[in-house]
Order: sequence, then C-alpha cells, then structure tokens
Amino acid sequence: MDLALLDATLSEMGQPPFRARQVWAWAARGASGYDEMTDLPLDLRATLEERVPFSTLAPVHEAVATDGTVKVLFHTHDGRPVEAVLMRYRDGRRSVCVSSQSGCPLTCTFCATGAMRFGRNLTASEILDQVLHFRRVDDVNHLVFMGMGEPLMNVDAVLAAAVRLPDAGISHRRTGVSTVGWIPGIERLAQSPLPLRLALSLHAADETLRSEIMPVNDRYPLPDVLAACKRFYERKRRQVFVEYVMLAGVNDRYEQAVALAKVLDPRVYKVNLIPYNPTDAPYAGSSRAAIDAFKAALEEHGLTATVRLTRGQDIAAACGQLAAQPTS
Repeated sequence: MDLALLDATLSEMGQPPFRARQVWAWAARGASGYDEMTDLPLDLRATLEERVPFSTLAPVHEAVATDGTVKVLFHTHDGRPVEAVLMRYRDGRRSVCVSSQSGCPLTCTFCATGAMRFGRNLTASEILDQVLHFRRVDDVNHLVFMGMGEPLMNVDAVLAAAVRLPDAGISHRRTGVSTVGWIPGIERLAQSPLPLRLALSLHAADETLRSEIMPVNDRYPLPDVLAACKRFYERKRRQVFVEYVMLAGVNDRYEQAVALAKVLDPRVYKVNLIPYNPTDAPYAGSSRAAIDAFKAALEEHGLTATVRLTRGQDIAAACGQLAAQPTS
C-alpha cells in the first residue's frame, strides 16, 4: 500500500499515530485486506478501504514453473509493467526477487530487461507491495533486489523498502542488492547502517569486452567499481558476491578465468557463476563442462566459486529473463 498516503489519510482523520503501525503490521504478516484487521474499528476499516488502496500494484498475470517458481506481472497505477519472482527451495528458503525500476535504463546486452523501454523508478511502497503479494501466499525469508532495473540508481527507495523487510520475515542479512557497478549507490549502501549484502554484476575482467556487453563500464570502469566494492567490504566486513554470467565463446575461456582471479581479492569476493538463461540476445550459454572448468580455474587461484541453481527458466523468470512478457 502507499504508506505515505496511509499516514496522510490517518492524520487527516485525526487518528493516533499507532493506527498506521497497526495497519502495516497486519499487511506485513500477510493480511489480504483491511477486513482482517480486527483491532481497527469497523468504520476506520471501511474508510481506508475507500481511500487507501490495499496495494499500489495490480497483478495482471501469474505463471508457475515446473520447479515451483512463481512469476507475477504487475501494473502500477500509471500502467508501468513490473515483474517479481518467488523462488522456493527444498531447504526451506523462500526467496523473493523484486524489481526496483520498471524496465532498465542500462543496456546490458545479455539481459532481456535491458531491451525494454525504461519507465521510471519504483517507490518504496511499490517495491514492498511485490514482497507483500508473495507474503500473502508463503512465508518468505530471503530477498534479492535483482529483478528489473538497477537498484542503486534508485537507492533511496531501495533502502526505505529494506528497512521494513524484517516485519515481513526477511532479515537484513538475508537481503541482497545487485548492481552493475553504480558507484554512487555502492557508496551510499556502504554508509547505510543496514547490513545488506552486495552483489556485483561483473561478467568480464577485460575492460573492452565488459564495455561491449555492459556499456555502463564506459561510465564506471571496472577498476573504479572494484575500489568502491573494496571500500564497502572494509566498512561492512561482508564479502561481495560477484555475478558472472557464462556466455559460450565470449567470456568462458581458461585465460579469462585467470584474468578474473587476478583482479579479485579472495578476501573481499566470492564468485557466483550463472548459467546463461536464453533471451533474444545473440548468445549461447556455456556448456556445463566449460562452467566446471572455469570454476576450477578460479579455485586454483584461491577464489571461492559456486554455480547458481537456475530457477524458473521455463516461464522466463530466471536471471536476465524478466521482460514483462506474459508466459504460461
């Protein structure tokens, strides 16, 4: 819900400040509407139903993958498309992947969102409503700002939303923020008191290649980005996760693994290798053998490396596939 509108409405009605806290507590616990808020007077519930929409987002399409992953396409009040994903794991994790923008102004060539028309930044309430949608159907406990958009271009709204996540069952230490290397946002995140995790979308250690597949590298070159990440680590004492999508014949050779290991301090970084999820981009994913060899090369040079478990690929809900296109 629009929390600013909620506060303003309650204030206008002369309601005490604790009423807003009551409403939020119910929403964060998974209430599906004002009618469930039994500690609010009936006439107040009726007024809020009329004046403060229970969600800032309207779900317009839902798809469920064979692995249990759920993707929902929402529209904002002004018709902007937004997608969010719920990933269920056998170990009990229920992780929500949320969007921070409608579309993305950056044009990473392997990412379907980057091919969309950029709409606008989302508000903190629009980010939270993605979480609350899934909270109404499952007990969520992890979150990544890794859906549509560059979260650190919208850092104020991201941090404002993150502050409230523990109320919905997601601790700050189980919340991750992914960035392509937006340095002002990395610095702001480092200054925040919240112990959020930082993930860097890197994908190539070679400057020329990285600029080809991630044009943002021309604005914020990799050495400057890594310096900002190191400052984050020194302040937070939390390792930075490096995301590296594996593109066949592009960035998956042994010498490229060695080059990556040379620029990453193993005290600061862990590497997460991401099998490429098909989009309309002219790439093919690396073979499992190539991914394993790349991982072994990194480990030979002292880096910790893992391979991401792909979820929701059959409904275009996997990493890099969000493009606001309804899938069955």
